[in-house]
Amino acid sequence: MTICDSHCHFFSAGFFRALAKDLPPSPDDAAETLPSALGWQAPGTDEALADRWAAELDGHGVVRAMLIASVPGDEASVAAAVARHPDRFIGGFMFNPNKPHTASRIDRAFGELGLRTACLFPAMHGYSMDDEGVTEVCESAEKHQRAVFVHCGLLSVGVRKKLGLPSRFDLRKGDPLAVAAVAVRYPNVPFVIPHFGAGLFREALMAADVAPNILLDTSSSNSWIKFNPGLTLRDVFARALDCVGAGRLLFGTDSSFFPRGWHAAIFKSQEEVLTDVGLAEADQQLIFGGNFARIFGAVAENL
Repeated sequence: MTICDSHCHFFSAGFFRALAKDLPPSPDDAAETLPSALGWQAPGTDEALADRWAAELDGHGVVRAMLIASVPGDEASVAAAVARHPDRFIGGFMFNPNKPHTASRIDRAFGELGLRTACLFPAMHGYSMDDEGVTEVCESAEKHQRAVFVHCGLLSVGVRKKLGLPSRFDLRKGDPLAVAAVAVRYPNVPFVIPHFGAGLFREALMAADVAPNILLDTSSSNSWIKFNPGLTLRDVFARALDCVGAGRLLFGTDSSFFPRGWHAAIFKSQEEVLTDVGLAEADQQLIFGGNFARIFGAVAENL
């Protein structure tokens, strides 16, 4: 099995410094103090963190991964990681189209920095999928042949909870049907909805049915299942396979911090479910690696 992980967060020094802006001022470097307060390891330089991720993936037999810059404006950290290990990583980045100069910022990320996926969080940043900024993101993705990731449904940021930071998200903005309305206008742009829609599973399946360029990523513990009495992870995979097929599911873990590192238990549970539903080995390979290469490019294309 060739394993590629489409959803890993790159908690860089810049990520922790950005979080610290919402905390009382401190003379100390938040890239050291915040990980310590959380019981995590400090990231060090972007290059050092990239090396740590490469070694971590080696230890689990993971061939490639998408690393996501997890606060807007931190694109350079992931770009440094990709430059360090271009055969192992592709770059994703959280992007807020509400900020000024959307077109120039997104073109720089996709072009100069060579990043592959813009990650949109409408519920977090308070915009709608039909806003002008989203249009500019999609037009740039089409021009540069990149992908667009849109978080839908339940949105909970664990690190903010641990630090006691407010999370004033408008979940009404995270509707997969709104993603479908945009995706049909850009049929050559892959759109990725993570976590099977994170609670809006039915709507995510409907969106993918309308727009064949929508893929669902399988990442995280998928704890949103608790809002659907009787639903199991096996049911989720079985229904997704029936509605969209193996060719439109992207394996991911939602791994993020060290020392936990790569979340192997998520891979194991999903592999067990797919075996239990009787999915053919070739289709399992699509989910765990083949679709990643098709959407994000083979290694040679990534260099």
